[in-house]
Amino acid sequence: MSALLEVNDLKKHFPVSGGFLKTAKVYAVDGVSFDVDRGETLSLVGESGCGKSTVGRAILRLFDITAGQVVLDGQRIDDLSPGALRNVRRRMQVVFQDPFSSLNPRMRVRDIVAEPIRNFGLAKSSEDLQARVASLLEKVRLPRDAAERWPHEFSGGQRQRIGIARALAAEPDLIICDEAVSALDVSVKAQIVNLLQDLQQELGLALLFISHDLAIVEHMTHRVAVMYLGKIVELAEKRAIFASPQHPYTQALLSAVPVPQPGANRQRIILKGDVPSPINPPKGCRFHTRCPHAFDRCRVEEPELRLLGEKRYAACHLVEGAIGRVSAESA
Repeated sequence: MSALLEVNDLKKHFPVSGGFLKTAKVYAVDGVSFDVDRGETLSLVGESGCGKSTVGRAILRLFDITAGQVVLDGQRIDDLSPGALRNVRRRMQVVFQDPFSSLNPRMRVRDIVAEPIRNFGLAKSSEDLQARVASLLEKVRLPRDAAERWPHEFSGGQRQRIGIARALAAEPDLIICDEAVSALDVSVKAQIVNLLQDLQQELGLALLFISHDLAIVEHMTHRVAVMYLGKIVELAEKRAIFASPQHPYTQALLSAVPVPQPGANRQRIILKGDVPSPINPPKGCRFHTRCPHAFDRCRVEEPELRLLGEKRYAACHLVEGAIGRVSAESA
C-alpha cells in the first residue's frame, strides 16, 4: 500500500530583498524527503528556525515551493492550479500553534466550525449543518452550548479544541499540527495530545506533528524525523530514535530532555556555538560547525540520508564506523 503523503526533495528558498543582500536567499528547506502512512503520526522535530513549520506550510501549498514534489494519495499537488487545489485542500487541514490568533474573534464558535462544511458543500441542509457542528464539538469534548459563544470566552486549551474541530469539519485524511500544544500549560498539553490520539484511532487520521517538545513527541508519535538547518539528519521509528540515536545532533537533542528521576546517570551533550545562518549554510555537513565528532570529510562533503536498517535513515559520515561507539558513550 502506498503512503498517503509523499514528500520528495522538497525545497523552499525565500529571496532576501534590500541592502547588500538583494540576490541572497534563505534556504529554509533544502531537500527534504519523507512519507506519512494512513493512520500514522510522523513527528518533525528540531530547534526553532530549522524549517519545520515551512515544511508544513509548503505541503499545504500556503506558498509555492522552489523545487521538489508533494504527492497526496498518488496525486502530485505541488504543481496544481488554485482551482484544482481547492478540492485537494479539503483532505489536508492544519491546527496552528497559537489558539488565540488562529480563531476569528468576530465569529461565534458555530460559524468557525461550520465554515469548512459550507466551503466544501458537505452539509445537505441547515439542519444537517447544525448537527455536524454539534457532533464535532462533542468529538473534541466541548459542551453543546459552546457553539453560541465567542472565542474570547474560552481558555487556551478550549480554543485549541475549537481549532481541532474546525480541522475535522472538512473530513480530512491528513492533519498538520504546527506546534499545536507549545502555547499550552503542561496539563492541557497532555489533554490535547490524548484527544488527538483518540481522534486518530477513531477516524484513521494521518498526523504530521511539528514540535520541538521531545517529551510530547515520545508519547504520541510512530516515527520521528529530526531536522537541522533545512535538512533531515535522522529518520526512524520512535523506539529506535529514543533508544539509540545515531546522528550526533539527535543525541544532543535527546540529552537535553528532562528525566523524571533526579540524579539519573545521563551525560548532557552541550553544543558549542550557534546555528549557522540559513542564508549562508556551511559547506559539507551543515552540522559540522557544532559537531563534537566532525573531521575533514564533514567539512567538504555533504552526507546523504542513507538507509541504515529497516525504516532507519541517518545523514552522517560517522554512521559507517565510530557512530556506534559515540552512541554508547552518549547513553
